[in-house]
Parts: sequence; structure tokens; C-alpha cells
Amino acid sequence: MRRTTGLWLIVGFFGYCLLPWYMVGDGFLSFSWLSEFGAGDTAPAAFLATAQGRPWLAPAGLSLLATIPIVLANGASTRRAWALIAIAGTGLVMTMLQGFMIQHFPDFPFIAPFLSGAAQMQPGFGAGAAVTLIALLFMITTGVAYLGKGRADAFVVGLIGLIVALVGVFVFFPLSQVLVRAFELPDGSYALTEFVPRFFSSDIWSLKCLVGSGSCGPAVNSVLLATMTGTGTTLLGLAFALVFTRTFFPAKRLLRVLTVIPIITPPFVIGLALILLFGRSGAVTELVADLFGAEKTRWIYGFWGIYLAQMLSFTPIAFLVLIGVVEGVSPSMEEASQTLNADRWQTFRDVSLPLMRPGLANSFLLGFIESLADFGNPLVLGGNYNVLSTEIYFAIVGAVADPAKAAILAIALLSLTLGAFAIQRRWVGGKSYTTVTGKADSGQHADLSPAVKAACYGTALPWAVFTAIVYGMIIFGSFVKLWGYDNSFTLDHYIRAFSVDFTNGIRWTGVAWDSYFTTLSISTIAAPLTALVGLSTAYLLVRQNFAGKNAFEFGTMLSFAIPGTVIGVSYIMAFNVPPIELTGTGIILIIVFVFRNMPVGVRGGIAAMSQIDRSLDEASITLGANSFTTVRRVIAPLLGPAMLAALTYSFVRAITSVSAVIFLVSAQHNMATSFIVGRVENGEFGLAIAYSTVLIITMLSAILLLQLAIGRRRLRRRDRLQSPAPVRSRLPSLLPAGRTK
Repeated sequence: MRRTTGLWLIVGFFGYCLLPWYMVGDGFLSFSWLSEFGAGDTAPAAFLATAQGRPWLAPAGLSLLATIPIVLANGASTRRAWALIAIAGTGLVMTMLQGFMIQHFPDFPFIAPFLSGAAQMQPGFGAGAAVTLIALLFMITTGVAYLGKGRADAFVVGLIGLIVALVGVFVFFPLSQVLVRAFELPDGSYALTEFVPRFFSSDIWSLKCLVGSGSCGPAVNSVLLATMTGTGTTLLGLAFALVFTRTFFPAKRLLRVLTVIPIITPPFVIGLALILLFGRSGAVTELVADLFGAEKTRWIYGFWGIYLAQMLSFTPIAFLVLIGVVEGVSPSMEEASQTLNADRWQTFRDVSLPLMRPGLANSFLLGFIESLADFGNPLVLGGNYNVLSTEIYFAIVGAVADPAKAAILAIALLSLTLGAFAIQRRWVGGKSYTTVTGKADSGQHADLSPAVKAACYGTALPWAVFTAIVYGMIIFGSFVKLWGYDNSFTLDHYIRAFSVDFTNGIRWTGVAWDSYFTTLSISTIAAPLTALVGLSTAYLLVRQNFAGKNAFEFGTMLSFAIPGTVIGVSYIMAFNVPPIELTGTGIILIIVFVFRNMPVGVRGGIAAMSQIDRSLDEASITLGANSFTTVRRVIAPLLGPAMLAALTYSFVRAITSVSAVIFLVSAQHNMATSFIVGRVENGEFGLAIAYSTVLIITMLSAILLLQLAIGRRRLRRRDRLQSPAPVRSRLPSLLPAGRTK
């Protein structure tokens, strides 16, 4: 305990005495604060508390000083551990409280007498505060470990404490701000009685469209659209999965390509392609008008346009979920059904399909939630069809900003997603779907009945052709001057977006370069952090037992159920003011990507780590390694696939995400999706599509590089050996000396 506490004590004093306590205007890495060391708000807390008369910053320093006797004392005892927890905990709590109380409650009777005008205008916490608070946190976890918690392993307890703190600050705290703002009145006061009538207002939940007397509210529109999308993507995904696994269709590789491209497609692109096809001046619209004299309409703008775009966007996700489920149905059960004289249709209906229920439920749930959270397609194709995601956006950035209305809409959206989770668990839970028992079987699945096979082909293949046409239009649209009016070939869109001037060195003169480089840098930083946090959480869930484990797992998975629009709104409300003031910085974009995509790393890590025998951990610890060394030298090298999945998913989602970052981008840190939104709003479709095409190529290249860098997991000796030489070349070495064949 002494050595670990001493290490964190040094770190704490470093942050408290040498680093700027508050945020630096030019950024910490500019190191401009070094030239003004000890002056103004860029000074460390030790200078601010003593030389500048800010005593409210003293508790953290006093806590660090009070731990020195614990470090210097000989031996260790339970009493010293409790003292360490109390001292470090007091410093941590007092530091956080002063930050929140000064900003939010400056007139509080216990605070006001100690504050000056400068205190009420203090900036947000900076590097010094972050390092000091982290040091105090790990001092607390060190004391807890010495009390015997977490098998007295300081690394495990510290990891639990760190992840709990991160999830609390960057998931639960922003959500709490949404809940609080939902009770806010226009005059700035709060009233509990006003929330219920505003939440259940007819402006949100109107059912007029169902009775034909008007339009429905955005919540009802969102539910109808999400239900249709979830159902449609599940049926299409099942058809593709059956074609891929139960038929001899020759172009299965092409189907694989069509399942990957929509996942890495930036938002708005599919919507733009549909406009190029079915808009008022679209290719199909023009063709139908010329052949049949039909009137050109704007039917693509509204429910059916959004629905078609979401089907194209989310069907690949359903396919990826269902292909493993279809392959997982045990052939022995299908054989048993046919042995009992059931035909192929009865076997599929009564045996195979019921065993796919968990996968079907998960597929529908993903489609439902993705549709609710979708922002890009409704923004491009919505027309007069209002949904919650776009209503939240306009409540924030509209002519009259109404944060309280945005908070209420966000709570409505969150309640729908959590309700979908609850219904899915109730439908699937309580039943067994185990099909893999360890008993041998033929490995050959039952053939589909002719009717089912025809239905799958008739559904999947036309949709695959339609998807190929849509993406063909995307590529074509980036090379024409003005789609629908001037279809002559041009490279102007690419030149305008990505031109480079070599006159006086290299100058990136294209209008898209700034957002492109910003997007790549932020995504590159966020991806490994997401994998690290996700896999660390998976390690705790699979390898450790501790109190509150179920609540811990729920907290880490909660961000998956929160739509991106809600996350964006909550981050704006939580981190726009001190003490944690992050808006307008690149840090907030990195943080939102990490905690938005973390659940994928968690689930992938759990699946991969569950296959690694605990005896490997035990052998490492028996040989004298601690938990950290065991994780680094034994477990981490075996998590290649999970690491690849987490890195790939987080990198792709960081580039293609729009619903969360649309509220968080700034002029200095503009993401690619935000740039594309601006081009779409200005009617520059060619430039937007050209930029999106470059992003698709970038993501495909990144995925290939990640696969090459991480490689494949080698679990057996034959995986580590090179391919054996031909048998003929090895025969002489197998014969006795002096004899040759």
C-alpha cells in the first residue's frame, strides 16, 4: 500500500503544484501557460490557493499533505487504509463540490461568504485538476484494495474505480442534466408539476394521423417509422442470411460486399442517392414521366423516403446479426423433425424459425433503435414528416432555442428505446434456445422448401440489385456537373473538395481538407481509447467478481440504448459550463465517441474472453506475475479479434456519426459529417457525394490496415508454424542415413 500510495501522491502533487488548474485558452498542449507560470488563471492550484486568495482550492492540497504520514509510517494496517480512504475521499468530494457549487449555487449560504467575484467567474477544470482528482481517486481504490476488496488487488480495484468514475461523469451526469432541464420553465425557474403535461403534450404524442384528421406528433411518427423499419430490415436480413447459408447461390461474395458498404457509408449519402433517383428531377422520375406521362411529384420527401433510406442503411446490420443465428441452428434438430415425417416447410416453421427467436428479436431491436436515433435520413428526406431526432435538433439550433423542449423530446426518445429493450427481454427471456450441445451431427442443414427458397430469392435478389443501383448512382453523381440538368463528366467536385497546390510547398487548398484531417485525427485517437475502455470493462465482467457487478454492467451498456441525438443534447447541457467545460474542443468529440461506441468493445471482449480458460490467468499469477502483467502478457495477445472489432467499429462510427456530433462540432473542430450537412443544405449534392466517396475509400483502407496490423489470433501450435513443405521434399530427412528414395 505504501509504494502505490506514494506513487499516486507524487502524481497528485505534480498536478496540484506544477500544472495549470483551470483550462488554458490556447490549449494545454500549446504550452503557452509555461511563459505565464504562476500568473492568472493559468497558475497551478498551489499558487491560486496561497498567492491569489482562492482558499476553496485548498482541500485537494491539504488532502495530499495529510496522506504523507500514511506513506511514511512503517507497516500497514486496516486503520491506515480507512484513514487513506477518508482523507483522499474528502479531498476528491470537496474539490468536485466547490466546482459545482460555485458555478451553479453561488448564493448558497455555506459557500457565498468564501467567494469573491473572481471565484464566481472561474473557468472549467484543466490538466492540473484532472491529474489531481485522478490521483485522489486511485488513493481511494488503493485503500479499498488493502481492506481485502477485489481479492486485495490494487490494479483490479483501481480499474473498477476508474471505469465507474468515467461512466458516472460521461454517461450518467449528462443524462441527469437532461432530466433536470426537462423541469425548467421559460423564466429559468423549475417546477415539477409542469413536466407531465408538457411530456404528454399532443404536440409530441398526437394520434390524429391514425384517424385521418391531421398529422401525428413526432413521437408517434418515430414509433411508426421505427416499427416498420425494424420489421422490414429483419425480414430482409433473414432472407439474405438464408440465401447465404442454405442455398447454393453462386454470387455470395457479392452479397458480402453489399453488406459491408452500407455500414461504412456516411450519413445523407443514401438519402442523396434516392433524391438523384426519385426526386422531382431524378432519373427514375424523368423516365416514368417521359414513358407514361406521369406527373412529377415529391413523394420521396416524407415517410416513404425516410423508410426506404433506412431500409437500405440498416438491412446489413440485420443480416450480420442473423447470419450467425441461422448458422447456429443445430442440424440434428432439423434431422429429428424430418425423421418424424415433417416436410421441409414444417421443419423450418416449427423447428428452425422458433430457435431463431433471439436473433430475430435482436435484429428487430437494432433496427428499431437505429431508426429512432437516425438523424441524417430524416433531415434530408423528412419533408413535413417530423420525427423526434430532427425535432430535438431544431429545438436546439432553431430560430428560438428551447433547451427545455429539447430535453423533454430527448426523454421521450430515451423512453422509447428503453421500452423497446424491456419488451425484447420479456419476449425472449425465460426460454431456452440452446442448440449446441457438444454431440456430433452431420453438419448439414436441412434444405429450404421450394416456397421458402423462392420467397428468399424473390426478396433478397431484387433488393441486392436495387442496392447496387443506388451505390452506382452515388459514384455516378460525384462525376457529373449537376445531376438531372447537366450530366456531363467532370472532376470539379473532387478538385474543389481535395485540391492541392504545389506552387510554394504543399498547400491543402480544397475546402474539405480541414474537416477531413480533423475527422481522421479524432477518429484515430478515439478508436484505441474505445477499445481500451471496452476491453478493460470486459475483463472486469468476465474475470472478476465484485459487489454491484450487475449494476456496473448496466451502466457500461446504457450508452448503447441512448440515441445519439440524446447524447449530443446531454453533452451540450452538461459540459457547456464549468467545472467540466468541454464544448468547442476536440476533447468532447473524442469522449462522446469513446462512450457512445464502448458497448461494442465490451460485448466483443466478453465473447472473446469467455473462450480463454481461466487456468492461463492462474498459471501466470502462480508464477509470480500480478494482474496487470497477466492482462498485458497473457490475455491481451489472445484478444486480437475482439480488439479488431472494437477498433474497426469505433473508427467507422466516429467517421460516420452525425446525430451526436452535430451539436458538438465547432469552427475549429468540424467533422466530415457536419461538413456534408452544410453542403446538403446549400444544395451542393455533387460535392457532398464526392466527399462521401472519399470517406468510404478511407474507411475501407483503414479496415484493411487494421486487419494487417492486428493479424489473426494464433491459439494452437499449428497456427504458429509456417505452412508445411511438400511431403516429397521432406522424405529424405525421414529415411535412415545414407539412403535416398
